[in-house]
Amino acid sequence: MAGGREYSKTQKKIIDRYYENQDTIVAQRLGEIVTELFLAIGNEKKTNQLWTRAEKALARSGLNKARIAQVLKDRDLEGLGRLAGEASK
Repeated sequence: MAGGREYSKTQKKIIDRYYENQDTIVAQRLGEIVTELFLAIGNEKKTNQLWTRAEKALARSGLNKARIAQVLKDRDLEGLGRLAGEASK
């Protein structure tokens, strides 16, 4: 039996690049969420969905857990923007 899936060289390179650039991907995703949240002000359903997405993205960011928890608890859009900026550095 095979121990796992076998990938071609090209597929392995793509997978490796994805994981090498994970921090950039998360930072970009957070920036997009901040923009969408700003535009969705007043739309409760959309806002709730975006904060859920932000929580998932922040979990992968490796930023300070206490700050993340505070921003999510307060639903602080400005704080989320700052975290997105820090994630991109």
